[in-house]
Amino acid sequence: RINQLIMSALPMLNINVGILGHIDSGKTSLARALSSVFSTASLDKHPQSAARGITLDLGFSSFTADFPPDVDASVKAKYSGVQFTLVDCPGHASLIKTVLGGASIIDLMILVVDAKKGVQTQTAECLVVGEITSDRLVVALNKVDVFEESVRDEKIRTISAKLANTFNKTKFKGCAMLPVSARPGGADSQALDADDEPPIGMDALKSTLLALIPEVSAKRESAGSFLFAVDHCFPVKGVGTVLTGTTLRGEARVGDSIEIPHLKVEKKIKSMQMFKKPVDSCARGDRLGICVAGLDAKVLERGLVCAPGTVPTFHAAVVSARKIRFFKSAVRGGSKFHVTIGHSTVMASVQFFGDVPKSGENALVDGLQDMSLDGAFDAKKEYKFCEELLTEAEAKQMAEEAGAVDDSDPASFAKYALLEFDQPITVPTDELFIASRFDTDIHQNTCRLAFHGRMLRHVNTEHEPDFIRNLRVFKMKSREGSIERVQDERSVIGKGMFKKESDLTAFIGMKVWTSNNDCGVIEGGFGKSGKYKVYFSNGIKGEGSGKLILRFKKFVFEHGRNGGSKMEQGGLE
Repeated sequence: RINQLIMSALPMLNINVGILGHIDSGKTSLARALSSVFSTASLDKHPQSAARGITLDLGFSSFTADFPPDVDASVKAKYSGVQFTLVDCPGHASLIKTVLGGASIIDLMILVVDAKKGVQTQTAECLVVGEITSDRLVVALNKVDVFEESVRDEKIRTISAKLANTFNKTKFKGCAMLPVSARPGGADSQALDADDEPPIGMDALKSTLLALIPEVSAKRESAGSFLFAVDHCFPVKGVGTVLTGTTLRGEARVGDSIEIPHLKVEKKIKSMQMFKKPVDSCARGDRLGICVAGLDAKVLERGLVCAPGTVPTFHAAVVSARKIRFFKSAVRGGSKFHVTIGHSTVMASVQFFGDVPKSGENALVDGLQDMSLDGAFDAKKEYKFCEELLTEAEAKQMAEEAGAVDDSDPASFAKYALLEFDQPITVPTDELFIASRFDTDIHQNTCRLAFHGRMLRHVNTEHEPDFIRNLRVFKMKSREGSIERVQDERSVIGKGMFKKESDLTAFIGMKVWTSNNDCGVIEGGFGKSGKYKVYFSNGIKGEGSGKLILRFKKFVFEHGRNGGSKMEQGGLE
């Protein structure tokens, strides 16, 4: 009896399961078949969802279970059981931003695949989202009831083999694939009636989810300041405003102060509920409603709530960047992309850059290792400007075709990006992001997700107006001229490097090299035809071809004293 009282007082371990897939693959029916409790933002509550027969927003429901035997004893000591919160994500192409917003809160993912149609466009995009945001995937091969029982097993084996070939090319190689039918003979949008045939394969699917609990709980920690993703907000007369959502990190208790950062408003937590049961606190992964007083529910439909002062507003960010290999178009600097961070999607212009290439035979290996998304950003270092972001395979192929890593190659090994947002954005500084091209025709069979990464350094241009212009990102430039005549053993007159109208002021004092590697310094112009005088302190020893070569770094964001781009030659000797 005492043990029962203790267990009833313990919270449930909440596991957030994202249900993703192509439109009409049966996601909502699957969530309904698995669920026993539905939240205020449950399945197809959006006003148009029932009318149109498709999911238009995130839907939330849940079911509970006892811990499997192999869960660590320390986890069982803290929780009375496990609650699976099912996040039903829309499958229509135009609603992928909603899917990306939901992806930030999930612990594992169920990818629903229509057994008859296989992988479709949004199936592939959801798989990309899963690769970026989740380490665990279960495939629900839905609608297997469409196959006659006499050939069903054979059909399932055939489609499973085809799907395995697809998943073997991803991080989810060897993932579990389960044949199910969430609503035998019915449409995805219809509620389950008592007379309907029972769903197929739900027990096996639940068992598979339970088997993944040790992996999820091992990575679950509540470190960091409180951060809560709000997906629904509504008033309760005489009580206050309820914010429903998921705890992304940290902990909070009734009575704590919280901030709605994009509104710059602080409120105290009056009460909390998890699926209609009152609780005193919440931790990472928990799905709950938080009640506050004095907040107009109309000003916040979805967004973030946090510990006061922990989520900034900023206008630009330095991020790590990795191209999504399924994106077929070039990802070029100077372009604009839709950048999604949590529930926020804003337009941003992008410029790419990477570490200065290393020389020697290990340069290619080092360069590929440096493409990792991990690590801090050092604003004091110099970085090389990159015209284009490549996948690792594309970068390796380009380097191999060139025979070596070419320091002058403008597209080698981009690792970072500067994102400049069209409007200020309020998000945590270390969050994952996905950049997309949603202006692409949704009817084309193509992936619109272009690149992804993590926020490394946020920039509030009002407080740091010089940060961007002080970024040490350069392009390698070179000019070539020739010796017109030798004045004496140390001085020559050069031509062909500058136009006659060029202002040589910025180039005075720069070094030039002959084809024999003799080094001289530009002393100034000579006449008005673009000629210039070069002084060689050690004289000209060789009898080269008479070429003069000027190599320098032209900084992309920094400006020199004359107002043009800053130019330097440090490290080029």
